[in-house]
Amino acid sequence: MKTTLLSTGQPLTRLGNFANLLCAAALLGVVTTGARASDPIGIYAFVDRVVFEPNDAAPERVQVYGGFAVAIPRNKSNHEYRDAERGYMYFKLRAGEEEVCKKEWADLKAVAGTGQIVSFGSRYDTTPLTVRKADAKVENPDTYPKSWGMTKVRARDYGPINQLNKLQGKKSGDPAPPSK
Repeated sequence: MKTTLLSTGQPLTRLGNFANLLCAAALLGVVTTGARASDPIGIYAFVDRVVFEPNDAAPERVQVYGGFAVAIPRNKSNHEYRDAERGYMYFKLRAGEEEVCKKEWADLKAVAGTGQIVSFGSRYDTTPLTVRKADAKVENPDTYPKSWGMTKVRARDYGPINQLNKLQGKKSGDPAPPSK
């Protein structure tokens, strides 16, 4: 015996499938929103220039100049960033991961001057990070943050990216310039 709706003659099973589809769509919406609310990125940046110390062949420290939006530590927030600001970040090698650091520093140098927004570092790394004023004395480098590598960021409407675009004089919808 097949059960049907009185007014349309449709089987109730079709109504059940529709309800399942609606539930799945609602769950997807919650998951998508949650992903943005738990952004794991430590630093969004555009890089103007990179200076290796003591030299390019064997860097032990790096000065990265540009604009930076740094994550507020995880114990305070899962998704907030300090206001983006211009200046430089000064890093030293992370003990035991020197080669990884050098590769990421080379990646940062490769995008320097292109206007490309990148991400690096992890908000889960508890290493304190400082954005220094461009004219501040170069001293006391931070340990380079642990992460998943430097990644080029696609243009999208997102707070830290919008702030960095504004620092560069770009509109948030403008595409990033082509990489060199």
